[in-house]
Amino acid sequence: MSGRLETGGDQALVEVRDLVKRFPLRRRLLRRTGGSSVVAVDGVSFTVSRGETLALVGESGSGKTTVGRLVLRLLEPTSGDVLFDGESVLAMAPARLRALRREVQVIFQDPYGSLNPRMNVETLVGEGLRNAGMRSARRRRDLAAEALARVGIDPGSALGRYPHQFSGGQRQRIGIARALIVKPRFIVCDEPVSSLDVSVQAGILNLLGRLQAEEGYAYLFIAHDLSVVRHLSDRIAVMYLGRIVEIGPARDVLESPHHPYTKALLASVPAVHPRGRSRGAAVEGDLPSPLALPPGCRFHTRCPRVMDRCRIEDPPPALAGPGHRSWCFLPVGGAPGA
Repeated sequence: MSGRLETGGDQALVEVRDLVKRFPLRRRLLRRTGGSSVVAVDGVSFTVSRGETLALVGESGSGKTTVGRLVLRLLEPTSGDVLFDGESVLAMAPARLRALRREVQVIFQDPYGSLNPRMNVETLVGEGLRNAGMRSARRRRDLAAEALARVGIDPGSALGRYPHQFSGGQRQRIGIARALIVKPRFIVCDEPVSSLDVSVQAGILNLLGRLQAEEGYAYLFIAHDLSVVRHLSDRIAVMYLGRIVEIGPARDVLESPHHPYTKALLASVPAVHPRGRSRGAAVEGDLPSPLALPPGCRFHTRCPRVMDRCRIEDPPPALAGPGHRSWCFLPVGGAPGA
């Protein structure tokens, strides 16, 4: 279990407590594996403070997107809880949950698939207002135009057009406008630049940073690439096979990583390293099957510094610095990358 973690600020806007998600297996797979479910998220805990960006980073299959969907209550957890401003999201009545949708929004990974091709931009961006009960079409249009202008899209030429008439970067800006039009306080950014050209990514990241500075949004920023989150994140949580293995201030995690998996992720992205220094070998081998999770530390099958106890025991959290924790048996301290 990841355990309870301190907040990045004075008061948590979002608190995730020991979140678990198991997906039941179909009968054919059940006979083949002998198990009854696949554990996608296993005891994840973290907080996100007002105006803070927490990056959730890991390889595909680590469970980070599932965590985002659980926080948004697009999926129901097997156990655990999610609190928004001190109130349990899972215990909310339907009317309160509908009201919460204005305060909690999502920016999806795929700007091609997340926008309904049958809706024009005016309808797409203003849809959240209509769902929230705003009946005035003129008012929705005015607010949609304002939101588009804030993300760098000319509303005069865009409102009547359709998604296929825009580039990938423009579509993602439209998706961002759709999220911010209802004035949320918390936004889940689910790999919002991973499907975009590198030349477009920086513009989207800069836009998200500017909007946060202007409005104080809190972000849960999901990514698989540490170089993407370096300049936007206040804190970074690294996930592996459904668990957080390291979490701390972004600078500490990037410059003084403790967990071998974090070091391997950094080594696979040379641009992240100051002065081009290597932090060790990149991640080797494949993720174990979620149908047969390894005992002990789940990274031990790929870890270059594995010890006998790693194959048997779950590592407890180790304090690697102020607000910086790592779930690893290796001693804290020593030279970077040691």
